[in-house]
Amino acid sequence: MNAPIEPPLPARVWQRMLSGRRLDLLDPSHFDIEICDIAHGLARLARWNGQTKGPHAFTVAQHCIVAEAIASALKPNLNAKFRLAALLHDAPEYVVGDLISPFKAVMGMSYKSFEDRIQRVIHIRFGLPPLLPPGVAQTIKKADKLAAYYEATQLAGFSVTDAKVCFGDPFALSIPLPESVVHLEPMETSAAQAAFLQRFEALEAEV
Repeated sequence: MNAPIEPPLPARVWQRMLSGRRLDLLDPSHFDIEICDIAHGLARLARWNGQTKGPHAFTVAQHCIVAEAIASALKPNLNAKFRLAALLHDAPEYVVGDLISPFKAVMGMSYKSFEDRIQRVIHIRFGLPPLLPPGVAQTIKKADKLAAYYEATQLAGFSVTDAKVCFGDPFALSIPLPESVVHLEPMETSAAQAAFLQRFEALEAEV
């Protein structure tokens, strides 16, 4: 007599974080968002699929610090809460990973809507608007692309010509950028994590 066929177990859609939180990916709650988990994850994610020069990967945590510095240079009067939003602009990647832009384009809007859902609950967790004002979002996007330009040309092997086509031309700007942006030095994992947390705490104190 054949044994009865057991129904398959339901798919697990939550991720357990080192803080002990369980983040439901289909119905995320801001109560399950912790900055220590974000910093830990982003400091272990390599930008450019790891295709960068140097003994250490250039991490998403360090990219976020650079992008926030550029956003602050673009808009010196940018409110602290929006500078915090710039620092957290890639925070969902601690859950979904850092997919390179060409792969995101292949995935289409289903991936983007999922990433946006995680981004909204992260914003809520840290007292930010779920959706940023269009002007602020544009500033952060521009800062993100300019950060990518410097990463691409200094670390990822892009020619200046290709980088300008893909990410824009920072030399068209009439503003000085911080030395830490113009000359990038990939950090070791623990240093990137500490730097991200330090910047987060400084900005949160201003909000």
